[in-house]
Amino acid sequence: MPLFDLPLSELERYLPTRSGPADFDAFWGRTLAEARSADRAVDSVAYAANLPFVRVLDASFAGFGGQRVHAWWVRPAGDAPSGGWPMVVEFLGYGDGRGTPLDWLAWPAAGVAVLVMDTRGQGARARRAGSTGDAAGSLSPQVEGFLTKGVLSPHDYYYRRVFTDAVLAVDVARCLPGTDPARVAVQGTSQGGAIALAASALADGVAAAMVNVPFLCHVKRAIEITDTRPYAELLEFARTRKGDIETAFQTLAYFDGMEMAARATVPALFSVALMDDVCPPSTVYAAYNHYAGPKEIDVFTYNKHEGGGEHHDLRQIGWLQERFGI
Repeated sequence: MPLFDLPLSELERYLPTRSGPADFDAFWGRTLAEARSADRAVDSVAYAANLPFVRVLDASFAGFGGQRVHAWWVRPAGDAPSGGWPMVVEFLGYGDGRGTPLDWLAWPAAGVAVLVMDTRGQGARARRAGSTGDAAGSLSPQVEGFLTKGVLSPHDYYYRRVFTDAVLAVDVARCLPGTDPARVAVQGTSQGGAIALAASALADGVAAAMVNVPFLCHVKRAIEITDTRPYAELLEFARTRKGDIETAFQTLAYFDGMEMAARATVPALFSVALMDDVCPPSTVYAAYNHYAGPKEIDVFTYNKHEGGGEHHDLRQIGWLQERFGI
């Protein structure tokens, strides 16, 4: 798709009014306090990956509602350096699962441990398989996928569970043996970018955030300018459930990346692709321009939702190495 959104000069100034609910902070405070009151046990077992230069552990932790959430914990082999390994908590794109340890070797090769969180209920139709179900549910109808799952109530909404899992994953990462709790970053692309943005706003102890072409930002505008999935799921919901769409938007305001960005203060590196019809550039800039902490953004003019790809992966590694003194 050619350039279809606002010109870059307008995107850089694009600052739509936030309409988050008055009880946003109270809602998330109650949600996370309840989640943290449950059993916090972490299980991990060595995984025979036949990769002698890294150590791989198959881990799980108690997520939302106490449900076990699976993760890969991969770090460089050998003893941790003085003070511990820096850590990246990695979140996944829509439909993706944690796959195998072979997918997550870049960070350990750069001297950084990584905890890859499975996204509950996903990992059955994308490139990588998942291992975590979603035990909770809602009685309201939904369009197939995850974007409208429980969308008529913020308490039932699917991403309440996912964002809570992410915060608890950060808690886990900071306590893992050999980790430097002062050097924990979050990273994700698309859906993973939305989760990383939420974690940067809601979790304790995040030191840096890498947010690539994030999903779930300025959602109301997104469905007005793109009919590409996953946003098409919400558009189909709006067309069919005409009397429910305003309620859905009220729910989504508790999860929108603009609201998360306005509460996030850690240094952040964003990316945006100007031909992206999955997460349109104005929706990314809506979050970026509201971001409350130190920030920079890499712009890929001629790319779609792949963004900067491997080029940006290398950029992130260098950015984090400089920030963490690796």
